[in-house]
Amino acid sequence: MGKIKIDEKACKGCKLCVDACPFRLISTSERINPKGYYSAEFVDPEEKCTGCTLCAIMCPDVAIEVYRKKPRIGERK
Repeated sequence: MGKIKIDEKACKGCKLCVDACPFRLISTSERINPKGYYSAEFVDPEEKCTGCTLCAIMCPDVAIEVYRKKPRIGERK
């Protein structure tokens, strides 16, 4: 299971992360950030994110942090 954190202040809304996400868990926010851009927004109600890091790799502004939960011994992935 993965999770990402998007730095709304650093995001310029280029949408490269939106296109890179294989599960389409990133979209453009309806809020405008302090720089005047519609930043990216992570929406994962079903916890489909695998923490693949494709979004962070594509981000030219290094505005995305990826976190992965390590499975415990005996726990299903």
